[in-house]
Amino acid sequence: MAFLTDLTARFKREHVTLALDDIQALILRSRPEPYVGLHAMLHIDDAEGGRDLIRRMAEHIPSAAGWTDDREAWMGMALSFQGLKALEVPQASLDSFPLPFQQGMAQRSEQLRDVGSNAPEHWDPAFQPGTCHLALTIYARDQAALDVAKAKAMDELGRSHGVTLVAQHAFGADADAKNPFGFRDSISQPSIAGSGIAPTPGQERAIAAGEFILGENSETGAPVAMPDPTELGRNGSFVVLRKYQSQVGAFNDFIRNQASSEADEELLAAKMVGRWRSGAPLVMSPDHDDATLGADPGRNNDFDFSKDPRGLLCPHAAHMRRLNPRDSQLTILTDINIHRIIRRSSTFGPKWQRSLTAQDDKGDSGIFFIFISARAYDTIEFFQQEWINRGNFIDLGEERDPLVGLQEPPGSFTIPETPVRRRIDGVNTFNRLRGGEYLFMPSLSALRWIGNADWR
Repeated sequence: MAFLTDLTARFKREHVTLALDDIQALILRSRPEPYVGLHAMLHIDDAEGGRDLIRRMAEHIPSAAGWTDDREAWMGMALSFQGLKALEVPQASLDSFPLPFQQGMAQRSEQLRDVGSNAPEHWDPAFQPGTCHLALTIYARDQAALDVAKAKAMDELGRSHGVTLVAQHAFGADADAKNPFGFRDSISQPSIAGSGIAPTPGQERAIAAGEFILGENSETGAPVAMPDPTELGRNGSFVVLRKYQSQVGAFNDFIRNQASSEADEELLAAKMVGRWRSGAPLVMSPDHDDATLGADPGRNNDFDFSKDPRGLLCPHAAHMRRLNPRDSQLTILTDINIHRIIRRSSTFGPKWQRSLTAQDDKGDSGIFFIFISARAYDTIEFFQQEWINRGNFIDLGEERDPLVGLQEPPGSFTIPETPVRRRIDGVNTFNRLRGGEYLFMPSLSALRWIGNADWR
């Protein structure tokens, strides 16, 4: 596995300053390519039974101490605020969590701009308020490895009482790791100081560990506020999970209606995303796709936008440039490094096909947009309010992200050109929100603290 070989070569244990043996591996360990996996959502009906399950399940969760090692599969575990409450975690600890986490994603719909077709009343039953208490994620190299890991998890669940499996959802992608729209996904990841891994070309400097790991110093020079007591908060992180149903056929139709040839279709799609389907960035290959570049982790993220200030190569409104402006000049200034996230998104449904139309959209394709950050809730609400559902920060008024924005017809997309920029109308909501939750991913010692009710 090329990505694992590259990690192993760049990992220097003498540069590690984080407590890797206490951090869940899923925080630092990227998914394999190809990958398969499972998301499971559970509801805790009985505190003692829930704590017993967590205590036993924690034994199956690997630490980040061997996050560069070869593994067939691994699991991560995270809890919602209502889940912690159902486990009877002390009120003083519950009160120490950030307010958005306490309220939950559904109650934060106004701040998240989750209205209209994306409003909570349209969400899947598993994500209705108070339903998802415990989320388990398994990543595996292949189906055989997933079956083994899933059997272990289901065996532990079967031995439990007072815990209900409310939903499970399989996901996966082939070696190209492409999302439902046919684009290579999750290429850009931050380098984390103290993890032992040197930055790859294009990652610039390592980001302060406290932007991702609670208890470590952040970009401000001090730790982000974490839950009390230290046994619960330290070495954990926060997680945002959002399930999107992708309108692949509608996206294809839109591209076809705006282009006069297949080559023009590919160029317009790349302009909307910021990369070609292979993952090759527009700023490095502006005129044609380059599959070799797209598949090369040493080059496909080695760029910035300093030589494209007008967006003639990669539009400012492109999905990729919006969510990681790098060194773009922004109308509304912000410190980009405190909005960096670890992406753990997963794709589900059939592979993209050019022939698909809107009539083929059956709700079977989509993306679990998952990210990890010590500032997760401030970050996602900032993204949703400013970078996704508004264009003021790039001087585009109310223009929204062409892929994940909630569009108000007629949605538009602006492509800078010479002598005047081109505006394309008719952009639809191509990814419809079908649920989500704010989660806390405890350290391994914190899982034991919860499982053993060590506050007693």
